[in-house]
Amino acid sequence: MILRLTAFLLLLYALGFALFGVTLSRPAEDGRTDAIVVLTGGPGRIERGVEIMTAGRAKRMLIAGADPSVTRADLVRRLGPAAARPFRCCVDLGAESVDTRSNAEEAGRWMKRRNYRSLRLITNDWHMRRAQYEFRRHLGKSYTIVPDAVPTQPRFRTLFGEYNKLLLRRAAVLLDI
Repeated sequence: MILRLTAFLLLLYALGFALFGVTLSRPAEDGRTDAIVVLTGGPGRIERGVEIMTAGRAKRMLIAGADPSVTRADLVRRLGPAAARPFRCCVDLGAESVDTRSNAEEAGRWMKRRNYRSLRLITNDWHMRRAQYEFRRHLGKSYTIVPDAVPTQPRFRTLFGEYNKLLLRRAAVLLDI
């Protein structure tokens, strides 16, 4: 009986991982939100946020988890002159957060201060599911969250690690630890 239960749980785990790997998030369709929240830590994320800001599909952007030593001028130099306009008026650098959970907390405080009700969440495709989970947990149902994933070519190791982080985080919340 224990062997069958173990085999069944391993099969569920493997099927869950396969499903996780083949159903990665995609970029969002056109649409407008009050804000954009970009989670740092991967290529293309800030660029995607600037693209959405430049298209006029949000009022303001928060780059959550930015290194405190990074300035707007540094980012404009890196991103090019097209990024200068949004960075002059409408981009905030959040240096309070260090992980996905604290990104959600930082963004929640920022959204509340500005009285925003909807946000476009930008992160990599393999990270989106856990980011959405944390943001939904922290912000609740009173906020609209539009997932906008930056496509990547994740390695097996990246997917495996992220799947396990998601499972462990959900288990920690379920067990209240």
